[in-house]
Amino acid sequence: MAIRKSADGRPQIAQVKPTAAIAGGDFFIQGKGFAKADRPRVTIGDVAAPVVIGSDSLVIARVPEGAAAGELVVASGNQSSEAWACDIGFPISDNLHPVANPAVDTFGNIYTTFSGSRGQKVAVAVFKIDLNYNVKPFINEMMNATGLAFDRNGLLYVSSRHDGTVYQVTANGNASTFVEGMGVATGLAFDPDGSLYVGDRQGTIFKISPGRQIFVFATLEPSIAAYHFAHGPDGYLYVAGPTTSSFDCVYRVSQKGEVEVYYRGLGRPQGMAFDDEGRLYVAASLAGRKGVVRINPNRQAELFVSGPGIVGLAFTPSRSLVLATTNGLYRADVGVKGRPLF
Repeated sequence: MAIRKSADGRPQIAQVKPTAAIAGGDFFIQGKGFAKADRPRVTIGDVAAPVVIGSDSLVIARVPEGAAAGELVVASGNQSSEAWACDIGFPISDNLHPVANPAVDTFGNIYTTFSGSRGQKVAVAVFKIDLNYNVKPFINEMMNATGLAFDRNGLLYVSSRHDGTVYQVTANGNASTFVEGMGVATGLAFDPDGSLYVGDRQGTIFKISPGRQIFVFATLEPSIAAYHFAHGPDGYLYVAGPTTSSFDCVYRVSQKGEVEVYYRGLGRPQGMAFDDEGRLYVAASLAGRKGVVRINPNRQAELFVSGPGIVGLAFTPSRSLVLATTNGLYRADVGVKGRPLF
């Protein structure tokens, strides 16, 4: 761990983790000289960040509302550290109710839900957010919109956990029934061949061929909330389904429907996505720290984004990460390219 050089007596930052955070998330700041004169103080840009833990070599600072991507500084007495560049996700919409991943089209438009409680009829079920972050109603007449996924032709598919229907939606927002009878339909994902996978959170994963033939692909332990899917570069379907355990799994399912544990040790794993290097990103908690966990192909996990209430994520063409919380969306410019499926 190389500590940045600075004048004698100044706090010195050696490392800041994780890579990014949203409001309410925590940065772990390691170094020395943080408490030489008095309790450490932290600013992110020009906003003071509450210090959760402050010692001479470790400071945990919470990202406050209103903080923007900029420079993190630790001060003690009248001495301040050199600035450390940090990535802060900024809010792009609120007053929403996502329960899974948002979806991003090839142009970078973002789609997300106002899912509502079971059986709740809402005015707008799916919203479209353009490149200027204008939020517009996209689908009105749908109950409990849950999972979202695009096919190779740019059509959006939406699951309804209310009636077990999966809808196919055109670019102008016209929805038609694609398949019915999917139980408590939650997660959606396509494979490179164009087959659609639908998760019934009661314990069944369905596979629908491009010709709309329906197969039972695999069975799993029921989830208290939803199944969340991501199709991996190895041809496996990756599945998260939170249970009452605080030590949940991400599963993967082979093309033959064989289920195995891919990674165990996450709290309430939800939405997932892969980057183009084959790393899996999961909205979850790791060792009690909430946010987005990144798992590399060697199955080593680290917290990549810190923040509360994250339920889903999606990469954009501009290498940003869209984060869905229980009531809104954030964008974090992490510089990571998402894995294209088709």
